[in-house]
Amino acid sequence: MTMKMDQSTTPALSANAVIVLERRYLKRDAEGRPLETPTDMFRRVAETLAAAEESFGTGSEAAELADEFYRLMSSLEFLPNSPTLMNAGRELGQLSACFVLPVGDSMESIFEAIKNTALIHKSGGGTGFSFSQVRPANDTVRSTSGVSSGPLSFMKVFDAATETIKQGGTRRGANMGILRVDHPDIMDFIMAKRDQTVLTNFNLSVGLTEAFMEAVEADSEYDIINPRSGQVAKRMPARKVFEHIVEMAWTNGEPGIIFLDRLNRDNPTPQVGQIEATNPCGEQPLLPYESCNLGSIHLGKMVTADGQVDWPKLARTVRLAVRFLDNVIEANTYPLAQIAEMTRANRKIGLGVMGWADMLIMLGLPYSDPEAVALGEELMRFITAEARQASRELAAMRGPFANFAGSTYAQRGEEPLRNATCTTIAPTGTISIIASASSGVEPLFAISFVRQVLDNDILLEVHPLFEKIARERGFYSPELMKRIAEHGTIQDLPEIPEDLRRIFVTAHDISPEDHVRMQAAFQKHTDNAVSKTVNFPQDATRDEVATVYRMAWQQGCKGVTIYRDGSRDLQVLSVAKGKTESRPEDSVPVESQKAGRKRERPRALRGSTYQMETGCGPLYVTINEDNQGLFELFTTMGKAGGCAASQCEAIGRLVSLAWRSGVQARQAVKQLIGITCHKPSGFGANRVTSCADAVAKAIQMHMRDRLEENPAAAHTQNGGACPECGGPVEHEGGCCVCHACGYSECA
Repeated sequence: MTMKMDQSTTPALSANAVIVLERRYLKRDAEGRPLETPTDMFRRVAETLAAAEESFGTGSEAAELADEFYRLMSSLEFLPNSPTLMNAGRELGQLSACFVLPVGDSMESIFEAIKNTALIHKSGGGTGFSFSQVRPANDTVRSTSGVSSGPLSFMKVFDAATETIKQGGTRRGANMGILRVDHPDIMDFIMAKRDQTVLTNFNLSVGLTEAFMEAVEADSEYDIINPRSGQVAKRMPARKVFEHIVEMAWTNGEPGIIFLDRLNRDNPTPQVGQIEATNPCGEQPLLPYESCNLGSIHLGKMVTADGQVDWPKLARTVRLAVRFLDNVIEANTYPLAQIAEMTRANRKIGLGVMGWADMLIMLGLPYSDPEAVALGEELMRFITAEARQASRELAAMRGPFANFAGSTYAQRGEEPLRNATCTTIAPTGTISIIASASSGVEPLFAISFVRQVLDNDILLEVHPLFEKIARERGFYSPELMKRIAEHGTIQDLPEIPEDLRRIFVTAHDISPEDHVRMQAAFQKHTDNAVSKTVNFPQDATRDEVATVYRMAWQQGCKGVTIYRDGSRDLQVLSVAKGKTESRPEDSVPVESQKAGRKRERPRALRGSTYQMETGCGPLYVTINEDNQGLFELFTTMGKAGGCAASQCEAIGRLVSLAWRSGVQARQAVKQLIGITCHKPSGFGANRVTSCADAVAKAIQMHMRDRLEENPAAAHTQNGGACPECGGPVEHEGGCCVCHACGYSECA
């Protein structure tokens, strides 16, 4: 162990980090007021995990280790996954982020999994499932002499349970649903999210096999196997199936793909079982009833003053982080006895990184430079080697993981390990905000962006390294930073020096192929998998998506997630007339010019009026704009007087006040859409279910027309609206993250 650290170290947190911690992580009283500071939180976590040393007979080291754990976190050099920060030392005590549950081919197994899912989501975890064992739709059910409904019907039950549980939780329940590509229902699974109102609490991935990919390359057929009988049900053209996967991924980013044979090639305990599923973001392959135990090193803190990788510091950080994560397994309160047993038998940990883009900037390397890719591979080789050595040392002190004897390590004659796996590259959306780090191994999401806080103040956030250099070199100005935030890139801004344009690149400045090369570089030396999003511009073709999928397979990735800019949040523009989505506010683009203080009404405004058919008669909705976006909304009933007219007038006044005060249009849609006071099927071509619903749909129509007239009206760096603050959401690390408030779709 190293020297005892100073207990007085205070974390250097950004204002945004403090806001995120206060909203999501710190203990609070019944009125929601924080009962602890960030320093208290780090101390709480450190002492709880150091106390686990008692289980190993090293309790005498606990006090010193608590100081080291505290320094490790408070320096922001390493942070564990969110549940550990939230729950260590608190009543809930559930410290793992994600779990995998088995789903068998029986009603008992399926509903046991649904029950267990509810318990896990209640405790703050996310869940992954393989539905590949469930017999296909219309297959025989001997016990009832009937036919089965298939895996998709049961997935909808899981989805509904998640929707119910998340209403009362502090962390959103997330699911991963996987189906093998050789399952008879694979085409229905691939096309499931054509309708965006279904499976909204699931990420979907197709489990691809090596045989399937080889058949795609050869343009040949492959076997479809009934999981009930194990018999070949039919043969299908592999390339046609592949093209459908590509089509749906191009359309809205799902399904992703996971290479199942590669997951099992690196499965360290095949004697225990085969890996069929992963956690919700795909980076952690797990056996049934295993849980994730993740943490990330901030690489931006691993650079010397003269701009070199600080390898000795990185080695020390890795060693301490491994001990920290192994202690998490011991200190954890598991939601199910089976999970406790399986997790302790294999003791998998997933040490990863964040701040990779920050490190490259500090080293002066462009993200897509071959030297940067080579460094990524070298860096991950080093981290995994150091992590395994630390795990060997812990095995000598505490004993190897229980299933070591039959593991692939034992078969190769290797030294015992404490942990079956040591490294994972996970998405770090919220913890990277706390650490003021770039997310995972992603490029920067923005050089500058606008953040709206709860009191409707608008704050401009600028990447600290860029701001520092801009001030030192004399070209900093608030006006330029705002222009960068609105523009989304600095690559075509001549006032920015060329050498800075080379290294300060964002996700959309990088080609999809370079995204894959970086993912593959880290994957070569990562025990588990790498969570990353391959970003495409909106005008990308289906063939370009197909090329990336093939490239990911050829370069050794274990899976890949793509996102074509604008494909999900603007989906309403490409669906059939009259269709709506479960979250229609996502169809309304962010108004990037919105100010944060109430605007005064100018003498003249431009606008449009929409006639909506309702159960109360025709409703005319007038929407006016000023040069900053939507400004006011008026309603007129076809028949005067009555409650309906007065309620519509009230809705119009409140929506107008909200818009004039900086609230996004999409937030008004979210609050009003789907309110029902008449027949559930609705009235007219727009299926209007109430006057409030009519107002929401009129706003959608207005924004659609506005976007068709001026495509540039959409925020260029937006992947949807944050459901909590209305700010722009970015797709990164296989997840959706709001950098304004810390919301994560996968948490």
